[in-house]
Amino acid sequence: MTGNGDFARRIHHHRDRLGLTLEQAAGRANMSAGYIQYLETHLGTPDRGTVTRLAKALETTVEDLLGGGRDRPPGPGPAMDEPVLEVLDPAECLRLITPGGIGRIAFNGSHGPTVLPVNYKLHDGAIVFRTARGGPMDQDLRTGLEGVDIKIGFQVDRIDEVQRAGWSVLIQGAAHHVPEDEVAKVSDASVTPWAGGERHLYIRIVPQQVTGRRVHGL
Repeated sequence: MTGNGDFARRIHHHRDRLGLTLEQAAGRANMSAGYIQYLETHLGTPDRGTVTRLAKALETTVEDLLGGGRDRPPGPGPAMDEPVLEVLDPAECLRLITPGGIGRIAFNGSHGPTVLPVNYKLHDGAIVFRTARGGPMDQDLRTGLEGVDIKIGFQVDRIDEVQRAGWSVLIQGAAHHVPEDEVAKVSDASVTPWAGGERHLYIRIVPQQVTGRRVHGL
């Protein structure tokens, strides 16, 4: 990924987020795999039509691929005409969050209700993320009782500003501190902390309740 620009990095990011190979992304965008690889490794931005097809194939927006609107809060516009709110079943919820990325955990911390972003992966049916051993989150998520975990919320969403559509998934379950003898299993998830730093404690959330909603047009 040397010698490329922000547009190239954004294509690669969204393709990686969706777990798509070059060939799969090319099929979605009706382009050649070689052309997408070229776009990911070179400076410059193609014509608007190409960017639009890429955005649709990568389930994002033209503005996001072009790096616009990064400092603007999402959702300022009106809802779509006749929006439909669809209830998602647990299987669909888990499918949507399978690519991983950034989610939010919510729990009752030492200073009150707390919501924090975490980089996560779905591994063996559980949410896995990392935090600092002995840090505030580590302490807040411990009950002090052997075999008793704290129940927390975990939320992920994706919003399509252009289509005025999106989805949100909420998972509730116990936050289990992964002991040293189990770390080898969860390390296969290859989850890395987005904020960096010394975050070697793995925490696993086994879903006890999974709910989700999708907003779309008729």
